[in-house]
Order: sequence, then structure tokens, then C-alpha cells
Amino acid sequence: MTNVMHMSRMYAPTLKEDPADAEIASHRLLMRAGMIRKTASGVYAFLPLGQKVLAKVEQIVREEMDATGAQEMLMPALQPGELWRESGRWDDYGPELMRLTDRHDHEICLGPTHEELVTALVRNELRSYKELPLTLYQIQTKFRDEIRPRFGLLRGREFIMKDAYSFHTHQESLQKTYDDMSAAYGRICERLGLDYRPVEADSGQIGGSVTCEFMALAEAGEAELVHCTCGYAANTEAGDCLARPTEHDVPEMQKIATPGVHTIAELAAFLDIPESSTVKALAGKSDAGDLVVLFIPGDHELNELKADRAVGGFTLLTDEEMEAYGLPKGSMGPVGLPKEARVVAARSLQAVQKWVVGANEDGFHYVGAGLGRDFEVDEWADLCIVQPGDSCPECGLPLSGARGIEVSQVFQLGDKYSRAMDATFADEDGTETPFLMGCYGVGITRSLAAIVEQHNDEYGIIWPFSVAPAHVCVIPLTVGDEEVQPAAEKLAADIARLGLEVVIDDRSERAGVKFADADLIGWPLQIVVGKRGLAEGKVEVKLRRTGEKKDIAFSTITELLAFAKRSGGITKSGTGYFDGLFER
Repeated sequence: MTNVMHMSRMYAPTLKEDPADAEIASHRLLMRAGMIRKTASGVYAFLPLGQKVLAKVEQIVREEMDATGAQEMLMPALQPGELWRESGRWDDYGPELMRLTDRHDHEICLGPTHEELVTALVRNELRSYKELPLTLYQIQTKFRDEIRPRFGLLRGREFIMKDAYSFHTHQESLQKTYDDMSAAYGRICERLGLDYRPVEADSGQIGGSVTCEFMALAEAGEAELVHCTCGYAANTEAGDCLARPTEHDVPEMQKIATPGVHTIAELAAFLDIPESSTVKALAGKSDAGDLVVLFIPGDHELNELKADRAVGGFTLLTDEEMEAYGLPKGSMGPVGLPKEARVVAARSLQAVQKWVVGANEDGFHYVGAGLGRDFEVDEWADLCIVQPGDSCPECGLPLSGARGIEVSQVFQLGDKYSRAMDATFADEDGTETPFLMGCYGVGITRSLAAIVEQHNDEYGIIWPFSVAPAHVCVIPLTVGDEEVQPAAEKLAADIARLGLEVVIDDRSERAGVKFADADLIGWPLQIVVGKRGLAEGKVEVKLRRTGEKKDIAFSTITELLAFAKRSGGITKSGTGYFDGLFER
């Protein structure tokens, strides 16, 4: 028995116009193709076609997780607040954590992630080193109270994620699982048809010191990344910044009057030099209350996470605090700073002997301030956001820039959660030792949106074969016709018997409406059955990816598809079983 979907019975309300609030392609096209509907800000329902795609994404992820030996489970979305207090994240996570209180005044959160809960689950039952390593995973709805939900499925308040957690006795075991998961994540991206880059990243609220993001390249992506032909790639927030400052060479330090100049752009324009020849100063305090002044290349921006690591709790001074220290806003420099000031500079400035900087006097700057002659630097650190044109830390070539959508990320957590939550196992000599942990997440709904961002054209979605809601759409031009309708039904049934998923557009709609919807929804292969073609023993076959059309004998179409299925495979380009169909 074959299962052919019929459009006349399907709830797939397509839209002719773009929704007013849809800013990017995936949001616009998923709405128009009748796959999702907005129910509240940052919250979406998946209609039948969208659910079919979602289930295929989940299945690909599930297959790759199972292949690593990970075991699937399901944890509750509601998590006790006391677990998050044990780890210290109840206060640290911020307002994005959705919190509520039940009728008994117990604090609860709707989980954005499950490190605390999974650690609590195993800490009393995973007791011996003989039971390790262990990896558990789930596919579940998560929640994050985004201040500005936007871009459809890319930044929502409710989303579906696969999260996995591994437990280990030693670092070598953790590293192996981390590497296995990284390899699995690469295979997931390839099977989803994504053009992606694994990039160096920051661990953020999750924690741990080793992490890697998998970015789907897309102009709509909110993440900025840099990459090199040698294979290096990094999120601009996390990558090593090897800026390329230029030196403005003058014989001696000169004090220049710069009236009305308060920004780097104004200073560069005033002196007629590139911004890369200037040095930017930022004054702040450490968590101990010490005065710290940071210096970075003028054409770069401070990375607050790096500054926090270098200084420890670095926060910028207020205007009032700067005035109290005698520091002029817009004219700070390393010459003549208060004696108590700790001077920390970007490593990329270490090779620049003469700086163009503020003179610590409003309306004046120094040109040619000599490092080691006119001032000293106490510490050198990586302080900047890396940007295109900086040197690649692996090969030295200039980095290129791109935008990306974070679809997955892997972390080595170490003992961050196990130590805080007293989760231990008995090692070989009976000593109670905290687990080493890893955590690995795939954004299921984000991945779906990323696929559409990369696979679309002016007419609609172009689904890769691996996740298409159906592989083949049969379009009878005349519904109810004694010849066309039965021929279309028979063809659909014959194709379904090959193991391909088939939909037949048997709606009483004009041919133009059916063609437009077929392209909008994105069926990979479309077969048009019409009276004139049947009279000649032919049907028209169209490849959605290329738009290529060809008349093929009605009697041979199933044979061709059977051959394509036998000889083909799901490829990264997403053309899959239909590669070379027209060449035979």
C-alpha cells in the first residue's frame, strides 16, 4: 500500500504577499509556504508541511547522535530553581531565564538548557568509574525570554533544541567524545545541505574553556565571523585579534593642538592619517576597584569579554569618575596618566614603537609617543574584536569576513557543574571525584531556518532532498478529467512504491496557482501531467533547484526515478537522488 499526500486534503494555507513583520527570507518564505504561523512574539506553530520538515531535521540529528553511542532521553522543561541556585546560574543567567512561582511559592524556571537538571539526575545513581563515559541527549522545546524576538525562527522565545551531556573520568575521555560530537555535527550540517564553518567561539553562560560553534553562512546571520583559506575560522567575539596597525613615523614626540577632536574618526581626519595609525584609550575599573586604562588600535573595537578576562571585572568609568581622576574624555593617552593607573595594551600594539594618542589634556594629542621612551605598558593582552583584514593566527594571511547563523555548538564544561553540585563518582581507588562533563547543542528550529536562508530564490524555498516535506510533486493540469486525473494518480502511486515521498496537487485551482505554490513550497521534483502531453505519451519534469525542465516519456519516468534512487545519494548540495536525471 502506498501513501500519497493530496493537496486537496492538506492544511497548507499559502500566502500571496509577504507578511508585514517578516524581515528575512526564512521568516517570509516559511510563512508564505504555509509551514509556520506566529502565535505570539517569538512563538510559532508548525503547520503540517513545516512539521514534516522539522521531523526530518530531528531524525537526521537523532541518527547521528545514536551513531556516537549517545542515549536518548527526555527531561522536563520545568526545572526547580534550587538546582540553578546550586550552580550559581539563577542570578547569573539574567532576565532571559523565564522564571515563575508555583502555588506553593516554589521558584521554577522554563529551561533554556539542562546542565543543572541532568547533573542532578545522575549524581546519585552514576556512581562508579566503570559506568563511564556516558552521553545522554534529548530533543525538546526550550525557552528564552528574549528582549526583542526577531527574524522568525532565528531568535524566538520558544524553540526546539537537541542537547546532549557527557560524563567522564578524565580529560582524554572528554576530548574523545568532544571530537566525536564535533565530527557528528559536521555530518549533520552536510546532511542538512548547509554551507557551514566550525568556528572558535565563546562559551557564554554555559561555561567551560573549550568550545566550537558551527555556523551556517548567511547574510541574515546575527553572528559575525572571520575565516581564512587555510581553514581557520572564528566568531569575531572569540577569535585571536592580530590587528595590523600602521605606524605614523615622526622623529620625536610632538604635542598637537586638536580643537574639537574627540573621536578616532575625527582625529584621523584632522591629521590626515588612517585610523589604523591611531591608538584608542578606554578607562575603567577592575573588580578590585583599581584604575585600569586599556589601549587598542584605533580602527578596532574593545571586546568586553576579553577585557574582563584580562583585567577581572573590567567596567568602564562614568563621566563623573573620569573627571575625578582628571582624565579628559576623548583625549586620553599613556603619557602622564595618574600614577595608580594600570596600563594594559593590545598585543598587536607591541610592535608599534610610536603611537598617535591623546595627551591627557582636552584638545591635545601626541604624535610619535615612544613606547619605552615616553611611557610604559604594564601588561599586554588580546583585547579587541577580530575583524576582516586582521592576520590569521594560523598562517598570517589576511582574514575574510562573513555572517553566519549559529546552528550548533559543542562545549567542554570540565567540572564546572559537577563540583558546584557535588556530583561525583568513585574512581579506581575509591576516591570521590567530580565528573568531567561535556555539553553539545543543535538548534533544530534554527537549523530549519538556516536551510531556507541558504536554499531559496525569488520564487520560494528550494528544499534539499534530505529534508523536503515530500520529494516529488505530481501536478495534474485538469482535475476530474477522465484521462489526466487517473494518469496522475497512477503515476504518483507508482513513484511512491519506489520509496519516494509523493504529493499530488489535486486542488481545483488554475495551473498558474499550482505552479507558483509548487515553487513556493519547494518540492525538489515537479511532474506536470496534462492532456496534450499525455496525447504524446509525455510528462513535463522540472528540477526545482535549477529550474530546468524536460519532457520525458510517461512510460519511462518511474524507471528513471528508480535508477536515480539506486545510483544517487543525498549530497551536500541537496539535489540528492535527482542528480543527473536529465543526462540519462
